[in-house]
Amino acid sequence: MFNKIIKLAHKKCSKLEFPENGLQFYEVVVKHASRNAAAPAPVTITAPAVAPANSDSQNPSPAAPPLNSTVIEPLLPLRDVDESEHRALILRKIQGCCFLCDFSDTVDSVNERETKRQTLEELIETIHSGSFGFSENQEDLINMVSVNIFRCPPPSPHGTEYLEPDEDDRYLDPSWPHLQLVYDILLRYVVSPEVDVKTSKRYIDHVFVTKLIDLFDSEDMREREYLKNILHRIYGKYMGHRPFIRNAINDVFYRFVFETQRHNGISELLEIHASIINGFALPMKEEHKQFLIRTLIPLHKPKSLSFYHEQLTHCVVQFVEKDNRLADPVIKGMLKYWPVSNSRKEVLFLGELELVLEAAQCTDSLRCIASLFRQIGRCLGSSQFQVAERAFFLWSNEYFVNLVAQNRNVILPVIFEALEKNMKGHWSRVVQGLTANVRKMFLEMDTELFEECQRQYIEKEAKTIELEEKRELTWEKLEAEAAQSLREDMVN
Repeated sequence: MFNKIIKLAHKKCSKLEFPENGLQFYEVVVKHASRNAAAPAPVTITAPAVAPANSDSQNPSPAAPPLNSTVIEPLLPLRDVDESEHRALILRKIQGCCFLCDFSDTVDSVNERETKRQTLEELIETIHSGSFGFSENQEDLINMVSVNIFRCPPPSPHGTEYLEPDEDDRYLDPSWPHLQLVYDILLRYVVSPEVDVKTSKRYIDHVFVTKLIDLFDSEDMREREYLKNILHRIYGKYMGHRPFIRNAINDVFYRFVFETQRHNGISELLEIHASIINGFALPMKEEHKQFLIRTLIPLHKPKSLSFYHEQLTHCVVQFVEKDNRLADPVIKGMLKYWPVSNSRKEVLFLGELELVLEAAQCTDSLRCIASLFRQIGRCLGSSQFQVAERAFFLWSNEYFVNLVAQNRNVILPVIFEALEKNMKGHWSRVVQGLTANVRKMFLEMDTELFEECQRQYIEKEAKTIELEEKRELTWEKLEAEAAQSLREDMVN
């Protein structure tokens, strides 16, 4: 029985055929995340053929792929080879640039770094000359770009704390001499009219865009600037990716506001969104209004607002300019996130508030006049002189003065108490002078209303004094009764 089993096994093994060189071939279908891109053709990955024994392995032709992926080999310049071999040599140079140099070693890898830099520069010159052939090499080119730029970021020099570095302390990626050239190649690829949108969607897909957006957290400002330009070009060229790009950026904002409150590229992403908002058609879609309310307004919350406030203000003001009815929810959102103990943020909020009111150009849609000027009144009476001064500087804006004049019956009673307290006891003479100017403006604007507010303020002060006196008398009576009770207890 055992011998029969052995013979049967030998018969089955003899039917299996293997290549003589022992190499297997596999067909791998590469799937991409882009829904809009055409279905890519299967990519067959084959093992390199074994050279015959009598072949000259010492002098490989430029068309051969790099034999060693752990080093970068210096190749002949394109100008030194026949034009018929340019395509194969360009492909080999692209593949060679997939080698990542070690920039932590300043001595041993100098030659490799210089070889790669020269190769990348030659590729850029070839692209500039128009003889590169993007349509022929784009798969290998995007693979080379991905290998170089999609990497693990180094640990932050500031840890988890979000600090504004000095100009001399900004982080500079040591591999930037190579990264800059790679980003330059990617930018030229995206903007090239030779690149067909439908074909390139196979490579510039949703996965690629997501990884590109993740790189905005880089500590190196130079890298973020390149990323901003590239992503903006991708948004303009690949219309099918536009909703995905907006949602991906929104996800970054949500994580920043509600989870980490630390990200290096918020200002650059807001700059991209500013150009996107500028292209919104009217009437504005509901999803764009929701982006303003749910994403841009909560960005006022983090402590690091000063790093990106200029770009955020530009986005918010553009929304209000396109639809002045949005001024009311914007102001309500700002009042919701108004800082309590951060005077620097208060100054920023007051500056943004002035621009929003100026962009609205219409007070009929503002339903929050009373609550708005209640907050401004608190700023007018702030003991922090910078906050108080910035609040008073609102009256130097002609549109703001017109807004106050039209709504003086609501505004003056709300802020009159802050003005009077400043005149009586604010420590800053500058603030007292500004208060006097605003009081004089209201007096000239509507004398009767001013006198009525003054009368109400005097009555309120009198009532306050009367209540304070009653409270003191009550405490005196309680103390006397407690003392009397104590004496009686001691006698007993």
